Amino acid sequence: MESTKSSEEVVFRPPSNKSNSQLSGDDSLRVSVLSEALPYIQRFAGRRIVIKYGGAAMAHENLREAVFRDIALLSSVGVQPVVVHGGGPEINHWLGKLDIPAKFLEGLRVTDSATMDVVEMVLVGRVNKQIVNGLNNLGALAVGLSGSDGKLIEARTWGDGRHGLVGDVARINRDVLEPLLAKNYVPVISSVAPTPKGQSHNINADTVSGELAAALEAEKLILLTDTPGVLRDQNDASSLIPHLRLSEARDLIAKGIVNGGMTPKTECCIRALSQGVNAAHIIDGRVPHALLLEVFTNAGIGTMFTGRG
Repeated sequence: MESTKSSEEVVFRPPSNKSNSQLSGDDSLRVSVLSEALPYIQRFAGRRIVIKYGGAAMAHENLREAVFRDIALLSSVGVQPVVVHGGGPEINHWLGKLDIPAKFLEGLRVTDSATMDVVEMVLVGRVNKQIVNGLNNLGALAVGLSGSDGKLIEARTWGDGRHGLVGDVARINRDVLEPLLAKNYVPVISSVAPTPKGQSHNINADTVSGELAAALEAEKLILLTDTPGVLRDQNDASSLIPHLRLSEARDLIAKGIVNGGMTPKTECCIRALSQGVNAAHIIDGRVPHALLLEVFTNAGIGTMFTGRG
């Protein structure tokens, strides 16, 4: 019987006439990168890596596609990625469309009930599903969750309550995620969670990712940001600090070298490591495939936090 060809049949390529010594520079680079990745793939197979996704990597299509590909690849080689996301720019866009004024106190947004309704709709109903669909389209098995699902995250009101429905993490229920990770699903978690009385709160996504990493005993916590990492001079990208121990990170905060928006990110890394996470990273999400560069190369990218001291 005459066979029929499948539409997915591999196309035959005739052997190249080039010997190994005649590989082009690009060929050699590709071989080198793949070879360098092997021990990291072997080391991290079956390990959890919590990724906080946001900033430019969420706003620009080419960077968004690169992040999705990186996460799909991590999952396909046996790593267990967990994605946490916020969505500030999207929230601001919809608040503007709905003529809901922004209120700030001491530089932080005050989240009233009307604002919280928009936050929940945007993060849980829109941004979360965009990420899930993007990952699924690349062959990953992504599942969208918020803190409400299975009581995954219990919130408490942040600070003295003057900022309204802004929350902190009171408790993580890792049992919700364990069966998903065991079946190679990629949890995608929005940073919205209820209090024990059922009142939804908006929680900083960095905070959620750090607490999840600790609860899951993750190998790594990776924060995608819009900066090269921790800098000694905020105006000089070449002053990047590639590696910090906990004591050094605390010292940089105390001296004011780490300040502004980098302070809560650094504190998030410190807290995660203090609770048992092996390593934490602040990396530049504006660099395409920054995740793969960090996880699967010797040099890495950004700032790596390690140690318990």
